[in-house]
Amino acid sequence: MSEPITLLENLRAVFYAPFYMAVDRGYFADAGVEVQFVESPDPGDTLPRLMSGEVDLCWGGPLRVMRTIDQQPDCGLVCFGEVVGRDPFFLVGKGFGADFSLADLKGKRLAVVSEVPTPWVCLRQDLVDAGVDVADITVVEGRTMGQNEAALAAGEIDAFMAFQPFAERGSRQDGARVIYTAADRGPAAYTCFYTTKATLARRREDFRAMASACRRAVQELYAEGPGAAVPTLQKYFPEEPAELLEAAVARYLRHKLYNPTGALPEEGVGWLKRAMLTTGTIKGDVPFGECVDNSLV
Repeated sequence: MSEPITLLENLRAVFYAPFYMAVDRGYFADAGVEVQFVESPDPGDTLPRLMSGEVDLCWGGPLRVMRTIDQQPDCGLVCFGEVVGRDPFFLVGKGFGADFSLADLKGKRLAVVSEVPTPWVCLRQDLVDAGVDVADITVVEGRTMGQNEAALAAGEIDAFMAFQPFAERGSRQDGARVIYTAADRGPAAYTCFYTTKATLARRREDFRAMASACRRAVQELYAEGPGAAVPTLQKYFPEEPAELLEAAVARYLRHKLYNPTGALPEEGVGWLKRAMLTTGTIKGDVPFGECVDNSLV
């Protein structure tokens, strides 16, 4: 076995279940790789720690990679091994009709995610595609998903954006339900491994093995069902009931969140890039071949 790889978590989230399963079930070791898993308290510190050489590899959003390439074309970042190929965020609301459309948000109070940029970038593209002007919505920013969940209960907002378990728990409030599932838009590159091209050249076979281990976790999660993830997730979310965690993962599986192949599709990367261009997150084109290496899968 070669020298250990230091893998940095992006942030703590239920939709990262396959990564946690690969760590917890020993899939990386089975693939011949020793992984030192490092937790991150802030998604904003993952990229600086990677670029400084403190860690070898991160998981996270291609958005960060494309944005950095746009700002620093010589940064040398690259993505591989997609795990989450669709958007894991939901809108949970009260007072909306059964046949919800994004146009129904006009005149409503919508609390958006402050912890990470990608979900709001993506939802703004959805609004554009639906012909909805964001100016017609009262957008509430700067609060955590937990605070927004409480705000919905208090009647201070009409809807909030969140991933699991906040969405599952929020949908159980009296009169609340999931009104919009972002994954249903189709492929949108969301979570993969990323590293520097220099490190990839040096550790190519190790990284290929890690991508294979995560592909195994995704395929087994689909085959075994949502309950398979619960023993692992309880170690990372000890305060959440097992039943809630299982329901949260079941919702993700129903909407085909995970990519069983590991290859980042041009369709999903292209959709995310379009959203980034629309919102000004990037200023110019980031070619697919510049930011993705699918040869590892």
